[in-house]
Amino acid sequence: MSSTDGASSSTLKSYVDSATGAVQSALGSVTGSNVDKAQGETTKDQAQAEHEASHTTAKVGPFTADPNTGAAVQDHENRTTGKWDQTVGSAKEFAGNVIGSENLRQTGAKQNESGKAQEAKGQLQDLGQGYSDRAQGALGSIGAAITGDRAKEEEYRQIHDEGKARQRGAEADIQAKGGQ
Repeated sequence: MSSTDGASSSTLKSYVDSATGAVQSALGSVTGSNVDKAQGETTKDQAQAEHEASHTTAKVGPFTADPNTGAAVQDHENRTTGKWDQTVGSAKEFAGNVIGSENLRQTGAKQNESGKAQEAKGQLQDLGQGYSDRAQGALGSIGAAITGDRAKEEEYRQIHDEGKARQRGAEADIQAKGGQ
């Protein structure tokens, strides 16, 4: 069953459900069972919805939130500073073109490029931190569940969820800039 019914969405679960649906649909085709084939297609559709939900983020300024878990994180400082430098650099470049100042235009272009590099560095830092937090949270949660420590399990789940929000926020910004 897909967890799009209000529980936390999982990319891994969406892949498992998609594979299960494909097998069920294929078996229905081979055996001539329209019921199995329809159930397989339904499972694949649910898996697609689960996958999309697991990648949902809300960006507001330098903050990213995961509406599925409620986790919210702030972008790395380099991302915010880099965006600001791009804005100021573009303004200087524009002003230099308007007033005919080659020095101001070049200064703006350099600041804009520097801002792009700084933003990209911050995106990579957030992406790496997101992956790291998700792994730490998942492994720590498993260990806590084995020992029966529910408080630690919840603590690690929060680390995982914040890592997911950080990762998805960086991915969304990278894709918005034309990266894949």
